[in-house]
Amino acid sequence: MRDVCVIGLGLIGGSVLRAAVTSGRKSWGAAAVSGPVPGSDADTASADGYDASADVADALRRAALTDAVVVLAVPLTAVRPVLALVEEHAPGCLLTDVTSVKAPVRDAVREVAPSVTFVGGHPMAGTAESGWPAATEGLFDGAAWVTTVEEDTDLMAWKEVAALALDFGARVVPLDSETHDETAARISHLPHLMAAVLAAVGAAGGPVAAALAAGSFTDGTRVAGTRPELVRAMTEGNREALLPVLDEALGALGAARGSLASTGGLASTVQTGHEAVRRIAEQRLAPRTTLRVRLAAPDARHALRAVGERGGRITAVEGDAVVAEVP
Repeated sequence: MRDVCVIGLGLIGGSVLRAAVTSGRKSWGAAAVSGPVPGSDADTASADGYDASADVADALRRAALTDAVVVLAVPLTAVRPVLALVEEHAPGCLLTDVTSVKAPVRDAVREVAPSVTFVGGHPMAGTAESGWPAATEGLFDGAAWVTTVEEDTDLMAWKEVAALALDFGARVVPLDSETHDETAARISHLPHLMAAVLAAVGAAGGPVAAALAAGSFTDGTRVAGTRPELVRAMTEGNREALLPVLDEALGALGAARGSLASTGGLASTVQTGHEAVRRIAEQRLAPRTTLRVRLAAPDARHALRAVGERGGRITAVEGDAVVAEVP
């Protein structure tokens, strides 16, 4: 197993470092200087007994010496400057990331750090909390972890990144960057925007609203408590995919408003949402078939992406092949 070097020790990066150590890999991390208090996450991680510092360059030099996999765990706005450090101090390394947008990161890697072998990643896990104190080694248990498969992806490198995610207890979902970004706009980035709007509308009700707010409000607004700069980074960074999805949501809200104003009814909106939730639940619980994908096969990239596009997942790495489950 490769050593692991994590750059960025917030909620996700800190959880990666904790999980890597628990998995038995020699691991260390550094806090990039993009946080509200540079070095604070590294100091806290170090105080908790982890190998962590605020010296990103030194951490990357260690990665170069040991041929470690480097995990980039910084907000999208910090990706390019950190990539410049990767190219300077760990050229040619195996690099992955945990950023919530994939195409912009892929393009930045190609431009700023062309020497590295890159496999994009995104664990679909998190909380409204942030920073090292919120990190847990079990954050990824059972979570979907996207690992990107592009036409130029080195599949042996992809296998290593997939194995790392599996070691953390995640379910690996292979997708291309554009499919990931369009889907993330629907099930992650739009919900963050909707939560912000719901929170603002609710708060406008003043102390009475605060006194009456219960589960439907708190469930719908939970992620509005996320640090605003992190939400801006993910939503603004996925602008191209998010705009048409936002238009779709606005269209549905406009239709609901029109129906309520003209007929007093909301049956179509409510019924459509109810059926959509049921359909998603059925898809998640659908029986699955096990299959193997040989990574040396000519159509391996297509086969891997097909697993993800069908709602499937990789469950194991076995030699030159992976085991998948698909509905």
